[in-house]
Amino acid sequence: MPEKKVWFITGAGRGMGVDIAKAALAAGNAVVATGRNPERVREALGEAPDLLVVRLDITDSAEAQAAVRTAVDRFGRVDVLVNNAGNFIAGFFEEISPEQFRWQIETNMFGPMNVTRAVLPVMRAQKSGLVVAISSTGGLIGQEFCTAYSASKFGIEGWIESLAPEVAPFGIRTMVVEPGFFRTDLLTPESTNYAQSTIEDYAERTKRTVENWKAMNGKQGGDPAKLAKALVALSDQDEPPVRWVAGADAVEAVEKKAQDLLAQVDAYRDVSSDLAHDA
Repeated sequence: MPEKKVWFITGAGRGMGVDIAKAALAAGNAVVATGRNPERVREALGEAPDLLVVRLDITDSAEAQAAVRTAVDRFGRVDVLVNNAGNFIAGFFEEISPEQFRWQIETNMFGPMNVTRAVLPVMRAQKSGLVVAISSTGGLIGQEFCTAYSASKFGIEGWIESLAPEVAPFGIRTMVVEPGFFRTDLLTPESTNYAQSTIEDYAERTKRTVENWKAMNGKQGGDPAKLAKALVALSDQDEPPVRWVAGADAVEAVEKKAQDLLAQVDAYRDVSSDLAHDA
């Protein structure tokens, strides 16, 4: 049996965070389950000897520091950090206000940074740890109506990829998870905020897109409980994957993106390779 680890999970009151917390507990680990509404977290997870529920708004760096101190006071360490909490602001770029765009980045990118900044000193002292960031295929592949969301998730990808070699000498690993469509509450009103439709040129496409997404809610193909169980198993590996593309639809989409990138590189190989100084 693997050694018991201490998991610190953000956004554990609903959606995929609940499934990850349950899977970690079921595997015999201790879990620090955080959320802006602790009562909601308790209702979702119930009671367990190795479960600690802590209030945490990830956009508040002071709360992040306090939550990590509470976790260490209770369990003595943090072995796996799962940056799961986030939201989704959907709409065409011209209709997303600057304030909404900043809120998206503040939550989905700076939020995980706040929590990771609080956890890393603990992991450095331990000389071990795993930092997990729940990204999305939207962090690798842009699409219309997702400019703010993809900007935040693309940011996560670059941050974690660059963080990995910085913390590797301390025995700390990183993993980016890129799920496709899973049957979570991402498309519910609690998680998705639609930009107000104000430009006639976008009106019909906005209406069609919102209707399609609402119809998709609750019918996504991916099972978040299976993802959570697989994530717990992958975290127990000596060398967890630095990038995990999760879901058959995600694998297909990312493979196509990789092929497109290679084709774009090859198309202008001669021009790109002939840009050095002549002398």
